[in-house]
Amino acid sequence: MAAAGARPVELGFAESAPAWRLRSEQFPSKVYAPLPGRPDAFHRCIFLFCCREQPCCAGLRVFRNQLPRKNDFYSYEPPSENPPPETGESVCLQLKSGAHLCRVCGCLGPKTCSRCHKAYYCSKEHQTLDWRLGHKQACAQPDHLDHIIPDHNFLFPEFEIVIETEDEIMPEVVEKEDYSEIIGSMGEALEEELDSMAKHESREDKIFQKFKTQIALEPEQILRYGRGIAPIWISGENIPQEKDIPDCPCGAKRILEFQVMPQLLNYLKADRLGKSIDWGILAVFTCAESCSLGTGYTEEFVWKQDVTDTP
Repeated sequence: MAAAGARPVELGFAESAPAWRLRSEQFPSKVYAPLPGRPDAFHRCIFLFCCREQPCCAGLRVFRNQLPRKNDFYSYEPPSENPPPETGESVCLQLKSGAHLCRVCGCLGPKTCSRCHKAYYCSKEHQTLDWRLGHKQACAQPDHLDHIIPDHNFLFPEFEIVIETEDEIMPEVVEKEDYSEIIGSMGEALEEELDSMAKHESREDKIFQKFKTQIALEPEQILRYGRGIAPIWISGENIPQEKDIPDCPCGAKRILEFQVMPQLLNYLKADRLGKSIDWGILAVFTCAESCSLGTGYTEEFVWKQDVTDTP
């Protein structure tokens, strides 16, 4: 349990954003988490990947990348908050390097449509999918392809994560206030009887109740960010021990960077029970030293905790 005076937690909320902003090179799907005082981590991003299907052989994967302010990928100046002059629903599926991206999944697309030579794909399977879901008609008008945003329900819906600092009311205070109200309402109930009731409450119940109390003020939160804080678990089962969190290849320990909340599943439309991806929380642990990577990526660690089925 975090002590009073601990560092504040930043809460993330999903909000709709215009297509030009979501598809800007400055706003890819990521948690943007620069480290103050670290010139080599001026741009620092955590990427979390998962598959729609459950179970999936690839599971959950998380990667970290960090760059100095002056680099070959981002502008030195921050991006504009205003839409570009050519505002609209156009989409760029080509990198600055010249590499094309798959119209279905956004991965590198070395294959091209043999008819229009304008649509690129990562595989024959995705070309077939795109053909069935619209490219058959669009192929005859290749000049319009750049103005059509492919939507095959293959990728998750996109949102912008808006950050707010968690309210100063601590869950311990709320719990004590509730406890006082219970005592007052019961009147003649003896304190010994309440203690006896508490002893019968399972550890599982206590952890889940603490989780509900913690998020009650902001139930729509999809992310809790606080580098080095303790996660709030949703269940008493499958809580990792220190030995379960592998060290970074550089030799440093890994610490919690953020946790993803179950509310995000509603936005991702992962609603096929038993078939879609599901979780209670996802706890992302990263290198405590945030070791330097150059321009590369390093894989970090994610712990998935499910909601315990209760009778």
